Amino acid sequence: MLNTRAFFITSLILSLWSGSAFGQLSISNELGVITGPAGFFTDYGERYNLRNNLDNEGFGVGIVHYMNFAFKPECSCRPTKLWFTKHFRIRNEIDYLQSNLDHYGPVAQKDSEGGRQLRAMHGKTQLIQAGTSLEYHLFGIKEARDFAVLFAPYISLGVHYVHYKPDAYSDLGPLDSPKVLFRTFEDGLFLEEGDTFAILGSAGLRYRLGRFNDLQIEARAMYYDTDKLEGLDVQGPQNKFNDFVLWFNIGYIYYLDF
Repeated sequence: MLNTRAFFITSLILSLWSGSAFGQLSISNELGVITGPAGFFTDYGERYNLRNNLDNEGFGVGIVHYMNFAFKPECSCRPTKLWFTKHFRIRNEIDYLQSNLDHYGPVAQKDSEGGRQLRAMHGKTQLIQAGTSLEYHLFGIKEARDFAVLFAPYISLGVHYVHYKPDAYSDLGPLDSPKVLFRTFEDGLFLEEGDTFAILGSAGLRYRLGRFNDLQIEARAMYYDTDKLEGLDVQGPQNKFNDFVLWFNIGYIYYLDF
């Protein structure tokens, strides 16, 4: 746990420090916040059950830092004509996501012992993650900033280091009792905190609000290198996928160097 905290503190310090250090390298900086609903696709409920996906909805909030190479901060001019500097940003961020989880679907709705066990079981998971993405903008970054276009779509691909903290309880009693825990979850309950990595892909749109700021709308899919984000790792052939999260967020971005 100590190493995890040290990692996030170091990441935050490096992100803030880059505002002054990278400015000397003709890299411009932007800072923003993002927030929005997050759908958790886990072993709670059935993966392709619509109610499960809608009702097991959490939320996320993040602090984002962008580095772009499209113009020098000291003169607001374009340093080079390279295609990379025109279209790419590097995005660093720290996010917090959480969700309360319940079992839905045909099995949970049955008037049987298994159905009652599933309906009585409730879970929660919390994620803290930090990492970097490479963001490609369809239109030139400097052109968008100079109002040549108001709507600037982009896509990105990145990797995050993740610390997760699952929890669960049952209305019927302790989860280590065979009369309480659903049979499929035997030997598949893991409520310890852990660390993993996530691969994430995003698609979004920036809208120019003013000279120094943008509004951002984004959809992001995050695939985790574990099936224990929520504390369940079902032992069986039906469990074919690791956990993943679909996050829709809206953000406000401020240009630090203009």
